[in-house]
Amino acid sequence: MAAAPFDETSPDAPREDPGGLAAPDDSGPPRGEPAVEDLSLAIKHVPPSRELRERIRELADRAATGLDPRDPLDKTAIAAHARAILAELHQPEAFLGWTMVALASAFWRDRVAATPYARRLLLLPHCLRNPDHCPARFNELGLVCQDCGACRLSSLRQHAERLGYKVLIAEGSPVVMQLILGGHADALVGVSCLDVLEKSLEKILLAGVPCMAVPLVVDGCRNTRTDEDWVRDMIDTPYRPIERQTHTFVHLLRCAKRLFQPEEIEWLLPRGRGGPTLAQTNGAGLAAIDPVAATEAIARDFLLRGGKRARPFVTLAAFDALSGADATGADGARHVARIDEVVKRVAVAIEIFHKASLVHDDIEDDDAFRYGHVTLHRKYGTAMAINVGDYLIGLGYRVVAQQRGRLAADVVADILAQLAEAHTRLSEGQGAELAWRDALDKRLAPLDALRIYALKTAPAFEAALFAGLRLAGPVHEGRDLVARFARHLGVAFQILNDLDDWRSDSPNKRTAGTDVLGGRPTVLWALALDALDETDRRELEALPARSTARDAAVARADELYRRAGVHDRAAALVEKHHARARDVADQIHPAPLRHLLHYLADSILDR
Repeated sequence: MAAAPFDETSPDAPREDPGGLAAPDDSGPPRGEPAVEDLSLAIKHVPPSRELRERIRELADRAATGLDPRDPLDKTAIAAHARAILAELHQPEAFLGWTMVALASAFWRDRVAATPYARRLLLLPHCLRNPDHCPARFNELGLVCQDCGACRLSSLRQHAERLGYKVLIAEGSPVVMQLILGGHADALVGVSCLDVLEKSLEKILLAGVPCMAVPLVVDGCRNTRTDEDWVRDMIDTPYRPIERQTHTFVHLLRCAKRLFQPEEIEWLLPRGRGGPTLAQTNGAGLAAIDPVAATEAIARDFLLRGGKRARPFVTLAAFDALSGADATGADGARHVARIDEVVKRVAVAIEIFHKASLVHDDIEDDDAFRYGHVTLHRKYGTAMAINVGDYLIGLGYRVVAQQRGRLAADVVADILAQLAEAHTRLSEGQGAELAWRDALDKRLAPLDALRIYALKTAPAFEAALFAGLRLAGPVHEGRDLVARFARHLGVAFQILNDLDDWRSDSPNKRTAGTDVLGGRPTVLWALALDALDETDRRELEALPARSTARDAAVARADELYRRAGVHDRAAALVEKHHARARDVADQIHPAPLRHLLHYLADSILDR
């Protein structure tokens, strides 16, 4: 079934307001005024007395006993219960973050207890060490403790390891989620400051990973401290198997990751040309590969190289949601192992299409890095990279088409039609971006930027969802709601990418502000033009041409963006689309699919 057109993408539709920019409550900071400080900092204060902290923990334990253990709590629900606790104690909102940690830990305590010690991971902060006397060194996983005895890290680590724990001393390391998804641990207990706990543990909790934490009492990056007896009690949580497990997406997330392990991909996607892979050439590269097999070799190497595998997860999870939701239950691992290979191959095809779009996008934007590696067009040349991207597109369609005979013809046809629709709409959105980039007039309205986003990003999420739903059966009721959900998710996701472009630690090692230097039509650019006076607008429009003074151009763009308050206004748009995505999800049936859409909105848009 063809997708219902989005208002933003239909050429005949009236020019509506997809981002809510016209609404007074969406306007963000007043134009031209500085942004307000991050209000989230105001709810991350530690209750000052041990007595108060104990009282909050007691009420959190009481509140947790009344909650359904099968349904993981999202941030909104945790905050609501935490506010009720603070109201009962007549305490200020400033302690909300600490109370939320106490409540979440109480909720998950039984599920942590149901996890054997050997399957638990303890995360400790290196700021507990004595930095003036610490001889430890760092590696890619964190701090390598030398057991010198100068701080409490050594005793806590040794205590946990004697019980069988795996221990990591790091600050909010992304390695934590990789260890969970890699199957090395099934539950997490941690110690950290409230800010790091929010950033590093929220996605883990959203996925349904059992998790407990004790916040630091004194924050900062040096000589911090915590309630150590509570930490030891948390580590000592005894193993007690339970029958009722909380719903979790961990098994499906692990399945999506495993699809792209070399041995799994060889089974699901056999090579057609044979010969060695690039990894097997001992550094000789394409010189050791038959020229006819070169395109396949590069494409497969890029497919396996990296990524979050979010889109194949969406397909697997959508299929599971309409097939009994067994993979998220207590026996999820066994049910995931029984997912039909046809479903897995379609999920692989979804990722293949995504990778093809990245190859072409890197060429069009002339990005230097992808997944920490030199981009294909920089390594092999633009012509070869274009060819690899084209090959991946053809490969994706071929993988789906080859499932005929295993799937009904109408199922294959519907999935291919949706993929074709997504492919053409993505190309239209990218084409609009390129046309604007190459135009002399750099004026751009925020609504036009959001229309481009709805074309560029939303179709991929919609295709991933539809493929999984269609594999489970006919898709009729709720079809338009799924499209609307994907639109809001895609637009918010693209705005977050714009904001990431101004982070020097962004994943692909990009220089901050490259969207400005590349002259790309972002919503940040549009919001700045909308807020600045005419003199500043003209200066901003001239910045992309300053290729000989890149650092100065980026610095000046940053100043103008801050003057216009665009970062906060863009963040407000993300929250607006996040809320709208959740509102749409609330209308979806059955419940497992609604739960999946809530998870996608919260996890994909949490950065």
